[in-house]
Amino acid sequence: MSVLGAWLSPRSAAAGSTGLRARILLGVICAGYSVGAAVGWGSPQLARFMGDFGLAAAALVAAVSCFLYARVSAGRLRPAWLLFSLSSLMAACGNAVWGWYEVVLGVPVPTPSAADAFFLCFAPPAIVGLLVLAKRPVTRAGWVCLALDAWLIGGSLLTLAWSLALAHAAHMAGVQEASVGPAALSLAYPLLDIVLVSMVLALHFRRSGGNRSAVNTAIAALALTVLCDAVFTSPLLRSTYHSGQLLDAGWFAGSLLLAYAPWGAGRRVPCSGRPGPPRTTSRPIAGSLAALTPYLAAAVCTLGILYTVVEGRRVDRVVVLTGCTVVLALVVRQGIMLLDNISLTQELAQKENHFRSLVQGSSDVIMIAAPSGTLRYVSPAAAGVYGRDAEDLVGSELSSIIHPDDLGRVVHEVRRFLAAPPHEEPATRIECRFRSGTGDWLHAESTVNRHQGGLLLNSRDVTERVRLQAQLQHNAEHDPLTDLPNRALFTSRVRQALTGRRAGDLGAAVLFIDLDGFKAVNDTIGHQAGDELLIQAARRLQESVRAGDTAARLGGDEFAALITGDGTRDQGAREYQVHEIADRLRLTLSQPYRIGPSEVRVAASIGVAFAEPGITPTDLMRNADLAMYRAKAGGKDRVELYAPQMQADVVRRSELATRLRTALREGEFALLHQPVVHLASGSVAAVAAQARWRSAQGILFTPAEFLRVTGDDDRTAELGRWLLEEAVRQAADRARAGHPVAVSVRLSATRLLDKALPFGSVEALLTRHGLPSGALMIELADSDPRVSFDELERRLVALRRLGVRIALDGFGSGFAAINALRRLPIDVLKLDRNLVEGVVESARLHKITSGLLRIACDLGLQSVADGVDVPEQVLALRAMGCTHGRGMAFSGPLDEYRLRRALVRGQFPVPGVPGPRTVMAGGSLPLLTGSHAETPVPPP
Repeated sequence: MSVLGAWLSPRSAAAGSTGLRARILLGVICAGYSVGAAVGWGSPQLARFMGDFGLAAAALVAAVSCFLYARVSAGRLRPAWLLFSLSSLMAACGNAVWGWYEVVLGVPVPTPSAADAFFLCFAPPAIVGLLVLAKRPVTRAGWVCLALDAWLIGGSLLTLAWSLALAHAAHMAGVQEASVGPAALSLAYPLLDIVLVSMVLALHFRRSGGNRSAVNTAIAALALTVLCDAVFTSPLLRSTYHSGQLLDAGWFAGSLLLAYAPWGAGRRVPCSGRPGPPRTTSRPIAGSLAALTPYLAAAVCTLGILYTVVEGRRVDRVVVLTGCTVVLALVVRQGIMLLDNISLTQELAQKENHFRSLVQGSSDVIMIAAPSGTLRYVSPAAAGVYGRDAEDLVGSELSSIIHPDDLGRVVHEVRRFLAAPPHEEPATRIECRFRSGTGDWLHAESTVNRHQGGLLLNSRDVTERVRLQAQLQHNAEHDPLTDLPNRALFTSRVRQALTGRRAGDLGAAVLFIDLDGFKAVNDTIGHQAGDELLIQAARRLQESVRAGDTAARLGGDEFAALITGDGTRDQGAREYQVHEIADRLRLTLSQPYRIGPSEVRVAASIGVAFAEPGITPTDLMRNADLAMYRAKAGGKDRVELYAPQMQADVVRRSELATRLRTALREGEFALLHQPVVHLASGSVAAVAAQARWRSAQGILFTPAEFLRVTGDDDRTAELGRWLLEEAVRQAADRARAGHPVAVSVRLSATRLLDKALPFGSVEALLTRHGLPSGALMIELADSDPRVSFDELERRLVALRRLGVRIALDGFGSGFAAINALRRLPIDVLKLDRNLVEGVVESARLHKITSGLLRIACDLGLQSVADGVDVPEQVLALRAMGCTHGRGMAFSGPLDEYRLRRALVRGQFPVPGVPGPRTVMAGGSLPLLTGSHAETPVPPP
């Protein structure tokens, strides 16, 4: 059976040609059987065998095929194929019994017999199977109409059949009372066939859409079988029929066609690999026949009665009763249809009102345009959206309300859309401007669909959205404070000037402008006043440039201007002209600004760079930036033209910074120490660690020399970490060698708060090298005003708890010194070199220094004077109360070997002090004893 199913199914083949071969083979078999039946099969015995067992074999094949398909398939139609299998099995058994009598036993088939029972059981499963195949009605009225349709067809056929043959058979049965069985069988066969035909015709227009080809083939097979049954039951043929006649070919073909139906017609082979567009199935003829079915049935019934009357016979009561019921069924069905039509009409009217309300109440404008472009319909929303009545728009051309600048683009898009296949592009979206009733142009977005050769437009007003997008675009390209172009838009304008139509004109210039003193305005009178100053400066800049030029704010107090070329070929004249424009801008921006009740003054430093052949916007703007920084470095409030030397200086500084990074990595830095001497005794109290960079030529550069080219960046931070660690390491080595002298390391507040130097790193460093925490002193350099005093205070308190001493370096040179003394935990006050240098010559400076030292003494702080180079300074400072000093009066920075010799000596000669005494370096260190009592320090 599996082999049979595989043979019948084209799904087991590799190509679509297998299904064609199966159909050809089926036709050849049926044609061969028909030819054999037509010629009598050559002998009566063979004819009886083929007419009985041949039909049984064909019906058995149909039964097995339908059963196999029902097993492998799933879904709602599976029971139908099982019922068809049972129906075919009944036909196979009936033909087998018939052959048993005629072929095996060689006797005529008795009437009635077991074969009649099987044949009568053929129709009921087939009828139920057809009901399963049919599309089930969803309402009670649908079921009633289905029953009425079946009866209309069955009753009309019964009327016609009774008039032609069944009445005669019934009459004969009444005359011959002994032959009731054969008469009943003669009536049962046609009646069941009539029921089956009625179901076939009634359900033909109601079959479900699943596997439509297989269903059609199965209905055709059953219809062929019923047709052969009808011919067999006719009185003319029934009396002369014997097995093997041509009528058997119809039953044989019907069985094989039913066997082929589920497999051969179950799946279509696509003709190409690409999926085609979905096709809309339209069946107007089938729909018309379905509507005419009741009337055709009534006409057949009428013909049956007319035939009886024309023959001159008395109209039989069965015909009258059947005709009346048919007419009654037709009336009832028409009544149901009338009610359905009324209900559908009401529903349609309700839906029309619903959709009319949706269209009229929609905020979108719905328009229908004819293929010529004339508006056929415009929804009432046009009055609210476009300010024009819908009646005024109907009949006008669609192109008359579209902006002329958008019309060409709209026509092109519509033509492209109409030329595209509908299944690939069912709709398109077009945005254009429509004329409103006030004459203004509104931005409208329309969804366009095809409609009966024309267009269906669903339009909405998106003017606010377009304005919002334009505003967002403007905000993305302009500074929010001054409304000038920002850096992105300015860069785009510079690129256009360099690559546009006038790219050959090298007169284009870029000006970078920085307001000198703007930070002081923010610090003194507040950021709101600073913003007002920027707004006024931007207005002045915008008013000062020409119409074709661009003024922009790059950020903070930095502005820029793009001065486009005027076509002149005289480069010198052009430079003079641009320099004059820049100088005028400088004077304009340097005028006083009225901010509230006060008057504020700032200056402007301007850098100018000219376009050169092949220069990029980035390079041109970089050149102007370099020129601006050169103007600030040259004294501010000036105009500086870019020169190639500026870029060379940048390259040189970059190379020097790279060398500095390499020097740190390869150990080219050396550490020197300068002794800190007690002014009363000349003993060495501590040493100050200083970094030196040893060049390839052996020259030692001081920090002031090599940090000037690198600035305060990551390299200086790395250098500070190296200086601290190297100073601690060497101090620990000296202590183990018998010279336990304290070491001081100078660090800025910014570096001290660097996250790369956390709180625990100093303690870990001291522990790793074995140096007591009391032997380290941090010299706090002048702090950046941006550094938080709260964070700095917390950091220094944490260090002092470790035992590290804190010195305030450069006291007297900064503005935050008094605040530092008030808030920070300071142990030592270090006087700046500027105070020490003139302390002997200047009486005013002498008084200032003396006052500062008294403050240190009152606070319990020790003091260290930096830059003590001559004996007179030693005497003056000692007289003022200064405790320690360092400078050339004692010793310059020493390498490790000379430092240890000095520590062995232990004392330097001090003016006004008796001759030197031998003091070992391991004695007490006055610098490290004594401190103010603000923060208790645990003993080391």
